[in-house]
Amino acid sequence: MTTRPLSAAQIVPTTRNKPMLALSLLTLCTLGLSLSANAQKARFITFDPPGSVATYPTSINAHGAITGSYSDGNASHGFVRDRDGEIITFEVPGSTGVAQLSINSAGTITGISFGPNSIQGFVRDRDGNITLFDVVGSNDTEPASISPNGTIVGTYYDANGVAHGFIRSDDGAIQSFDPPGSTGTFVAAMNAKGEIIGYYNKGFDQPGFVRDRDGEFTTFNPPKSIGTFPRAINAADEIIGDYFTDLGQSPVYGFVRDRDGEITIINAPCSGGSIFPTSINAAGVITGDYVSCGTHAFVRDRDGELTTFDGPGSTFPNPTSINDRGAITGSYYNSASGVTHGFLRSPDHDEEESQQGAEFEQQH
Repeated sequence: MTTRPLSAAQIVPTTRNKPMLALSLLTLCTLGLSLSANAQKARFITFDPPGSVATYPTSINAHGAITGSYSDGNASHGFVRDRDGEIITFEVPGSTGVAQLSINSAGTITGISFGPNSIQGFVRDRDGNITLFDVVGSNDTEPASISPNGTIVGTYYDANGVAHGFIRSDDGAIQSFDPPGSTGTFVAAMNAKGEIIGYYNKGFDQPGFVRDRDGEFTTFNPPKSIGTFPRAINAADEIIGDYFTDLGQSPVYGFVRDRDGEITIINAPCSGGSIFPTSINAAGVITGDYVSCGTHAFVRDRDGELTTFDGPGSTFPNPTSINDRGAITGSYYNSASGVTHGFLRSPDHDEEESQQGAEFEQQH
């Protein structure tokens, strides 16, 4: 049995969905898939902050700026990489580590800060000023996403350990929310229009939800799902994620839900494989990874064509975010070096960035 590698957010104690983690234990086999002409033309750039032994990019904005966390072997730190490849590292005051970072088009970053006695949210403006925040009465506040206007959404845990959703406006005001009947609410993302997605506990089921800007909830499940996990929502209100139908017995399937509620199922490109879409851009292009036929990264176009891509020497690729230009970021593990690197897969042909990418390739 091989455990599916965890994302930067999953490495820290933010994932409390034990059934989902159990489903990540999958047997790997091998499958050779050819790359399309698109994949062959795309540039794959490896990068790491100085001193990193494990780099976990988690978000890329419209301008190509990437944020995430990295480990120096002792603690995790934040970083932001600009379009030209310059990397700035940063610390959150009083923090013993950071995770689950998200960046908006203005360059403002939010994420989780681990303190000695609590988990807080933080927001870092483009000038590097950092503000810590939490929901009143909570010692565990976990931001998940930041909108272009600086609104932050995420999950917090109350004094009884029950999860709820929160919205923090750009002036710092915070409000709590839960879908009707929820016994635990987990927020995944928000789009520019203020629509929020996630899932919640309802008896033995975990339906997905979308909350509109007026506070109205719509819940949904793909056919036969007993656990639906939305991951991202784009400007066209298209939601992607994964779900399962039989705990521990069936593959994990991907889905796309359009703005009218119609759901399209995404299958791994091999019998019995599990697929995990992680991000979708405004054009409907999706990225993620799949397992049980090797572990591979993929990009899926709007017409449903799926292209596999992996990093050099990659064993466990993990794409986490795609922007509207089609640039994808994430991490991959290099089995030869034993190091996890960050990557940028770019469909563009900017000469300056290409040169920077070549320099990083030579270093690794």
